[in-house]
Parts: sequence; C-alpha cells; structure tokens
Amino acid sequence: MEEAPDIEIEHPWPYLSEFFEVVERKNESFIFKCLLCLPQKHTISSFKNSPSNLKKHIERKHSSHLERYNALTAPRKRKAENPVPSTSRQLKLGETKIVNQTKVDNVVINFVIQSLQPFSVLEQPAFNALVQELQPNSRVMSRTTLRRKVEEGAQEMKRNIKQAMSSIEFIATTTDCWSARRRGFLGVTAHWVDPDSLKRCSVALACRRIKGPHTFDVLGSALNDIHCEFGIEKKIVRTTTDNGSNFIKAFREYGEQQQAEEDACSDDDEQEEEGVDVDFIEVTPILMEDDGLQFQLPKHHRCACHLLNLVATVDAAKANSNDSYKRLSRSAFAKCSGLWNKTSRSSTASDIIEETCKIQLIRPNDTRWNSLFLSVERIVRIIKDEGEGALRTVCTALKLPMLSSVEISFLEEFARTMGPLAKALNILQDETDVQMGWLLPTLTLLINKLERIHINSRYCKPLVDAVLEGLQKRFKDMMAEPEFIAAAILLPKFKTAWTSDENLLNLGLAYIKDHLEEERSHQSPANGSSASDDDDFFSSMKTTHGQESVKQLEGYLASKVDNKEILQSYPAVCKLSLKINTALPASAACERLFSTAGLIFSPRRARLDARNFENQLLLKLNKKYFSFR
Repeated sequence: MEEAPDIEIEHPWPYLSEFFEVVERKNESFIFKCLLCLPQKHTISSFKNSPSNLKKHIERKHSSHLERYNALTAPRKRKAENPVPSTSRQLKLGETKIVNQTKVDNVVINFVIQSLQPFSVLEQPAFNALVQELQPNSRVMSRTTLRRKVEEGAQEMKRNIKQAMSSIEFIATTTDCWSARRRGFLGVTAHWVDPDSLKRCSVALACRRIKGPHTFDVLGSALNDIHCEFGIEKKIVRTTTDNGSNFIKAFREYGEQQQAEEDACSDDDEQEEEGVDVDFIEVTPILMEDDGLQFQLPKHHRCACHLLNLVATVDAAKANSNDSYKRLSRSAFAKCSGLWNKTSRSSTASDIIEETCKIQLIRPNDTRWNSLFLSVERIVRIIKDEGEGALRTVCTALKLPMLSSVEISFLEEFARTMGPLAKALNILQDETDVQMGWLLPTLTLLINKLERIHINSRYCKPLVDAVLEGLQKRFKDMMAEPEFIAAAILLPKFKTAWTSDENLLNLGLAYIKDHLEEERSHQSPANGSSASDDDDFFSSMKTTHGQESVKQLEGYLASKVDNKEILQSYPAVCKLSLKINTALPASAACERLFSTAGLIFSPRRARLDARNFENQLLLKLNKKYFSFR
C-alpha cells in the first residue's frame, strides 16, 4: 500500500517560524517542534487562536531568547490593542479585498515601470485575466492611458528633481553616448552632496535621442540643452566623460579651459594692438555663422576608470616586448583561451567544468573592465580550491592541453599583479561614497603596491614595468593637479596621510588657502555693501576673516577624527570640500544608466518611441521623485 503524500501545514504564526516548526494539526490545536531544543525532540501543543503555550515554553526553557520572542510578537500585540477600521479586517475564506480603480491603476503602472515591461503587456489576455481574478470589479487601463500617465509622471519627476537641485550650490554630471538598434542616445546623470547629511545624491537627467553623426558640436549643444532644461548650467563644477575624441573636442572648444586660453590670448593681443593696421571685412557671414559661442560647457574630467582600463589593456600589452614574458604569457593564455572558447560554445563542456570544478569559468569580454583579470582569477581559484587534478580532468575530457606548472605559476603571479589595478577600478567606479578626492590616494597607493610587487616578481616584472609606465603617462597631469590634491586633503579619510611627498602636499595646501581667501573676498562686498569705495579698495588689508579661515584649516588638519561629519565643524573648509569633491572620478554612472536602458530597448522593442523610452527609463531610475495619482 502506497504511503499518502506529506501535506505541508501552514504555520499559524509565521513570524515565530525561527523558534517553532509545525508538526501536525489536531482538531483545534497545532503540534509544534521547538527548534531551540534540537537535537533533543520537544513538542508543544497550542490552541489555534493563541501562542501562549509557546511563550511559556520559551520562558521556562530558553529565557535568553525571551527578548527576541517579545520583539517578534510586539507588533501583533500593538495591532490587537489598537484595532484598525473594519475595512482592513482579516478576510474570511472566500472573501476578496476591494480596492478602488485608482489604486489598481497605480499598482499596474508601477509594475510596468519597475519591471521594465512593454506597454503592450496591458493588452495581453493573461494579464487582464490576472487583474480580473484579483479584482473582479476593476478594469485594466488602455495602452493610451498608460502612456499618458507615464508622461505625466515624467513631468512630475522632472519638476521634483529641479526643486531638489534648486537649493544645491555645487552639482556634477557624467555623460556618455550610446548606440543601439541603429539609434544614438546621449545619457546624462547628475550628482551632488547634501550639505546637511554629507551624503551623495544621484539622479538620471536624460537619455536623449541624438540624430545624425555624433560630432563634438552636436554633443556639446545637446549636453548644454539638458543642463539648461534643469537649470543647473551655472552650478556644475565638472562633467566626467570617457576618452572619446568627440567629447574631448566638445569640451576643448566650448569648455571653461578653452575660454581661459582665449582670454589669455586676448590680453596679449591688446598689448600689441597699437600700431597694427586694420583690415575691413564683411561681417554678415561671420554673424550668420553658428560658432557655438552661445553656450559654455563646464570643466571637463576624463574618466579615471576608462584610463585605468587602457593601462590594463593597451599599456600592459607592451610587456610583450620582453621575449621571455611574451613566450610564457602567450603559451598560458592560449591554453586558457581554449578553455574559455569550449565553455562558451559547448553546453557539454560547461556541464563538465561545473561538475568537476564546482564553479563555472568566466570568459573575457573586451568591453568589460577587469574581465581578463576576473577570468584568470577564476582559473587560479579553481586550482587553489579543487587542486590541479580537477583542471587536468577537465582538460582531458575536453581534449585540451593542460597548463604546465610554470604556466600555472605565471597565472597566479599575473592575478597578484593585476589585482591592485582591478581593486582600484572597483573603488573609483563607485558612485555612493567615492568623491574626486579619492582619485589621487587610490592612484598613489596603486603605484606603491605595484612597486612592492615588482621586487618579488619572478615572471611578471615586464608587466609591472609596463603598467607603471602607463600610469605615469596617462595620469601625470592629474597627479600634479592642485585641485585634485586639495580634494584629497579635504576628505577626512585621507587628509595628508596618503602621500609623503611634501611638494605635492604644499601644492594642495596652497590651493586650499588661496580659495578660502577667494571665497572670503567674494563675501566681503555683501557684508559691507554700504562701505565707501576707499574702504572696498583697501579691504584686503583686513585679515580677520582670512585668519579665521586659516584657523579652521589648521583645526581640521589637526583633528584625529576621520569621519566626514567633522567637516561640519569647519564651515569654510566644508564648503570648499563640497565644491571640489562633488565631481566623480569616473563616468560609471552613465554606464549603469545604459545598462538599464538596454533592458528596455531590447530587440523586441526596437520600434519603441524615443520619448516613451526615455520616460520609462527615468521613472525607473528616479522612482523616489514621483508618485502616480
């Protein structure tokens, strides 16, 4: 006779499931097994309407867990002491909770937005049947209504973002260009540090369709239009982009640096103006020409992660100029490529690797930062955890040549060498805690680690030399930039402890003192607007405010507290820190924006209207800035 299948009994008090497990049900009672008594088996009987016997058992046998038991049951007690209106009473079997049509519409819209569903999901019979089954008296809105409500939600979101940024003094943006399904888009994200909590806030501003070639003037004009749309064009301290030549030229032509160079040139021209012959020319064609002078882009910063990626790929490849390194690396990577290719092309090979190694391989991707390092690290991890025998078994089953002991040692050393570079990439592409002041300390520590690795390196000395040379070539100007040095000093986490180079620290401190003085001089006219012209002219002789700023800087540097809240004790220092640390060292935020965009703009949705696409994307990413009504 076959045994009856076990029927799972629903726990009458699920919040107590960490203490008691339901064993069986007898009429109006439940039999529970105490999980705290294990391995001893102890059962308790409790009436279906009251867990009092369970509490008594806890009090008698497990008094140390009584506080946790009370915490789990307290919300239920408060609910019983303060009964809710009858509309929220517990439903009986067969009853259905009645929800009004507005609530149903809002839930449906949030489902479409947050799960990145196409608008056509509302027309699917299965979705309509689901809503009708749950709420028989409701109906599903039409596709047109959904589109209109999404548009209204996007407009509300933009108003709320404008309102949030209206009181912010310093804002940074990141931007990038993205092409998919024969369409081009310009993505822009905005970031700022809340002056009260010192926490970073981030929003997605646009994923705007760009038609035609992505030339520097088209990108510059579109970027300026987005800045002006949100009213932040005069608040942006820096814009971070990748190393695309179109972006670099856009900021060179329209950015602040270009304007400063033109101003310097104009000063020289004025000095030589006297005695120069004047040529009369037709000005109408010049006035009609659109030279882009109607707008100005903010300061530009090249993405540090993009530069590090170039160091890890382009510059690291120069290590192959060493014959012994080239021979060993090509031999090792050729065998690794055989494994990676087999895994990606054959499901049977993938099954063998998973069964033997307990974990799958990672295949390198040219467009993914750190991919080669992660792929090699996975092979090294398999050898470390499962032994060389597991990898040899896989290679034998797949009829691939096995890595020699020297090649395995090379891969292990390669992973140790590129590990600090990969870690630096992960640090700088974070957008929640990382600020511009993290850039130089991260690079300095990276260089120090590589120099120490070079001493003990056996196979990868040429690789270390190539990476160090690449870092020096690509970050030389940034490492000597006074603003970036000052940004690191004005972060309590680093201050002056990240480098021992006194000349470097003096550059940063001089920048801080100059800009604290500059900020004071800007505030002086407002403080003494009724002063005479003579007083204004000689106001620089009054050093009281300047001394106060210097004292704040000295107090900040002398403090041993390393949390960012200490900045609020020094207002002048805090304001300058916010100004130069608002920008992000990497443009990874735009990479994440396009990653989400790719989930919406899929091959099956290639005909999606650009405006609906942008609205759905921005509502998904900025969900806290709107609510459907």
